[in-house]
This record gives sequence, structure tokens and C-alpha cells, in this order.
Amino acid sequence: MRILTELIGLPGGEFEMGQENGREDERPVHRVTLAPFAISRCPVVNLDYDAFLNATGRARSEYRGRDGFSDPRHPVVAVNWFDAVAFCNWLSQQSGRRFRLPTEAEWEYAARGGLRGADYPWGAEPPSTRPGYAGRWRQGPELAGTGNANGFGLYDMCENVKEWCADWYGARYYCDSPGENPKGPARGTRRSARGGSWRLQVKVARCAARSSLSPTFRYADFGFRVVCAVE
Repeated sequence: MRILTELIGLPGGEFEMGQENGREDERPVHRVTLAPFAISRCPVVNLDYDAFLNATGRARSEYRGRDGFSDPRHPVVAVNWFDAVAFCNWLSQQSGRRFRLPTEAEWEYAARGGLRGADYPWGAEPPSTRPGYAGRWRQGPELAGTGNANGFGLYDMCENVKEWCADWYGARYYCDSPGENPKGPARGTRRSARGGSWRLQVKVARCAARSSLSPTFRYADFGFRVVCAVE
């Protein structure tokens, strides 16, 4: 099967995770080492997700037929954590590669695009300084990949839709997080998510900003992207 979701291979390595002047759950800043991995260039879009729905008979999101959400290139939204994991499992079966959701550490490393200590994927300048910022996200997400790529060639990191991560969320997890390939707490009640949201007042998140949600919830600004091991 042709893999619809285009992947970018990242080298892994060390980076400083978190932000000392951010929220309490972003501290302390700590050094993390990651193995190489590949991550989708954009969040999963309707075109990709429709192939999964057609193959499995699962129901479409309630937003799939609404204006502003239903272009094949829009990020799929209103999927819960279990939906996202099911897509990863289906894609693994079809492709012969093991797909999954990114860990928080992988997501933040990818969002930073090789920049050290920057607030945003492009640097320190506030989002309002970006060309066309005022005209984006008026009534829904933008088409995936229509903003600016970061240093790794990834689009929509920290903006457009929030993205589910694999980890359980722990507010104090950074205090004793392992230094190599951290995967989050062993248990919890909420799953971690990263990135900005078209429907929030602060539409572009910092690279280190964390959020979480019950894994059963489906919101109009929650999507996901996938990762797999580098072959």
C-alpha cells in the first residue's frame, strides 16, 4: 500500500525540553536524548483519514461534512485519542511499518526544528509578526501545509490544530523524567496533547507548551500526526 502520509526522517539526538519561564508543568528544563524517528510532515488530513474510514467502516467525524473542515487537505478533527491510535494501527497493518503517536518529547523536538531555546518553531518573534497572521483561522483550521515549514521541513507545528501525543499526562513528570526516550507516566486519566488551536484566543502555542484532555473526548480543534522508526 502507498503510505498517504508523507514522512520526514529526523536524526534524533539531544535537546533541552521545557521552558523555565513557561508554566509550572514545563519545568524544569531537562536534557533529553531521542533515537532517530520519522514524523509526518503535516497533521493527518481528511484524505488520509478517509482511506482508513473506508477500509474499516468507522464513522466519520461530525465535522467532516461542514464548510471549513471538509477539504481533503484539511487536518482531520474531532477524533479522540483512541481514534488516532486506531488509525496508527491500521496504517501499520497496511504498510508493514509500525506507526504510532509521537511522544511529547518527540513532538517538542520536532517542533523546535533544530533551534535551541526558541519559543516558537521559527524563533523568538511573536506569532502576530508572521505574514498573514491576522487573516488565518477565522472559522476553522487552515489547509495543512499552507503555513511556513520549520527547520526540519515540518508544517503546522504549534498551530492549526492541537495534536494528540502517546503519553499519559503528568503535571510533574519533568521532575523525574528519564533522560533517554521518555514516554510519559505509566498511568493517568488524561492524554497529552501539543500545539496551537484555530479556535483558541492564543492560536499559536510555544514549542514547550503542554496540554491534556480525556482520551475519550472529540473536539473540533484536535487532530494528530504520526511517527514511526527510521528504517
